[in-house]
Amino acid sequence: VQILLKLWRNGFSLDDGELRSYSDPTNAQFLESVKRGEIPVELQRLVHGAQVNLDMEDHQEQEYVKPRLRFKAFSGEGQKLGSLTPEIVSTPSSPEEEEKSILNAPVLIDDSKPATKVQIRLADGSRLIQRFNHTHRIKDIRDFIIQSRPAFATVDFVLVTTFPNKELTDETLTLQEADILNTVILQQLK
Repeated sequence: VQILLKLWRNGFSLDDGELRSYSDPTNAQFLESVKRGEIPVELQRLVHGAQVNLDMEDHQEQEYVKPRLRFKAFSGEGQKLGSLTPEIVSTPSSPEEEEKSILNAPVLIDDSKPATKVQIRLADGSRLIQRFNHTHRIKDIRDFIIQSRPAFATVDFVLVTTFPNKELTDETLTLQEADILNTVILQQLK
């Protein structure tokens, strides 16, 4: 750990920290340790046993001047804006409610053929879950969205798979041909 000790006429500072008075007993003990060539206990605790390189600058002809704050680049965590996966705002609160949304669906299911569930995350943050036969087409998903949410009838949107993201442009493909059985489909506005 690199630490810079600056000696001023009226005290000392560590790195670009506050002025510490020579007359304070704790600070006097700190400087005595430095004079003896030892690392002060305060710094030993600060670096948790790491090696300390203590540099010194002599400014004893000058009064302490508080340094201007230097620009420090953002070092926190960030969130990606415009993510392909929208936040789910409203979800069914129970399995019964989820099942109800499936039962009231305007898609005709042939129970003699294999079926799958597809979850659709809409651009408004809500989601729909619907059963489809493997032979239903991507166009059937688009029609289901428009029937379930008539507001999207006049909106231009595309359907996209989740990772790896792929736009479903050929709406004549069956769900099985498009390899979207038991998946999540995202609605993105153009």
